[in-house]
Amino acid sequence: MTATVVDDRPVVGAARVSIARGYRFELVKLVSQWRIRLLVLACWIAPALFVAGVSEQSTLPSDTLFGRWMHATGWAGPLVMLGFAGTWALPLLTSVVAGDVFASEDRLGTWRHLLVAVRSPRRIFASKALASLTVILLLVAGLACSSTIGGLVAVGNQPLVGLDGHLLAPSDAAGKVLLAWVCVLAPTLALAGIGLLGSVALGRSPMGLLLPALVALAMQLAQMLPLPVAVRLALPSYAFIAWNGLFTGPTQLGPLLIGIVVSLLWAVLATVLAHLLFLRRDFTNLSYDGSGRRAIAIGLLPLAGLAALTVTVVAVATPSVGSGIQQAKVQRSVATAFAHLYRLQTKQLNRPAVTEAQLKATAACNKGAGQLAAEGPGNDWRCVVSWHLPDVQITGQAIYQLDVTADGRFVADGDGPKEVNGYFLVRTPAGDAPNPLWQFDGNVELISTP
Repeated sequence: MTATVVDDRPVVGAARVSIARGYRFELVKLVSQWRIRLLVLACWIAPALFVAGVSEQSTLPSDTLFGRWMHATGWAGPLVMLGFAGTWALPLLTSVVAGDVFASEDRLGTWRHLLVAVRSPRRIFASKALASLTVILLLVAGLACSSTIGGLVAVGNQPLVGLDGHLLAPSDAAGKVLLAWVCVLAPTLALAGIGLLGSVALGRSPMGLLLPALVALAMQLAQMLPLPVAVRLALPSYAFIAWNGLFTGPTQLGPLLIGIVVSLLWAVLATVLAHLLFLRRDFTNLSYDGSGRRAIAIGLLPLAGLAALTVTVVAVATPSVGSGIQQAKVQRSVATAFAHLYRLQTKQLNRPAVTEAQLKATAACNKGAGQLAAEGPGNDWRCVVSWHLPDVQITGQAIYQLDVTADGRFVADGDGPKEVNGYFLVRTPAGDAPNPLWQFDGNVELISTP
């Protein structure tokens, strides 16, 4: 038999509050906050307005992945939004929700009331963690659904050009866009776990609220550096980038699966550490303001150990070394994208159809005008693409300047001849559009064999 105290009188037989009741209570507390309501409203409305508005502009965000195709298909919009969300929106959303779910009780001084009502720190932790996860999933769903609806209403259900230049049918594009948004849930959960850890460990300190955003920013800066490929793949932030591989043929699943597994490991470990710290807390101390050195020992060191372990495992398990960007990979990616886009240009210009097998496109690339080793990121890559047309003896050639980023993405800019990869408008079902061979995006698989 159990007992609790109400107005200094013992009440015998009071049962513990179940996790389900605690979860509903915590969920109501979260959605009753004005800032959470505003975030939900913004995530379900703002992306549609943004995508629809940008799609109607004459100038597109061509420096953003799939941004150059926002006039051509409604499926480009949610992918542009996904790139923005992985960089900025999702880290900030997890900070506001998971990073404050425990700290708010410290600011309000309501822990004793909550413990008297629930009488189980484990159930309190589970209820708060599940409620914050539900709100985060609702926000992510809003970003995905709203941006998709905005793109389809503004532009239409047209085929999407993939990162290797091949056309994806609307049904295939829809499935891959949905899968890409599902895949970024893994790194979002990792940031949410870090948010729970910061909220528990740092109490009412503002650093607890900012921790997921700061960790995400640090990892994004690391992804911009020329790190070894094993280090890059072992960071949870890479899963915010690896969905790019879904839009190539064949699909680049290796980096994506590694990123998802690493992110889920971070999510589980950070949540377990937050749970341990929460159970060890002294709730009788009204001046509690974080766990101090205990937070470093229990929180930071295990995550650092997990990072070192995953770097070692990835380095041993994957064949690539260094940056993962080698000459053969760049040449293969550029030639493949050029061949697919050449077919698209041929169709748009109403020329005789030609297949990739007939073109036999190849690329010869160097870096730094041949003065540097042809590997690693940089904006000094230069490629000469060669191809053949049926019944034509002369070999066609086109020059491209490449800007290859450290994560394997590249932008190819046509440098002649003008009639092949210069800037001119071609007529498409969606209206006039720039020559598809003028500028195009591509992706180098970091762990594929040369």
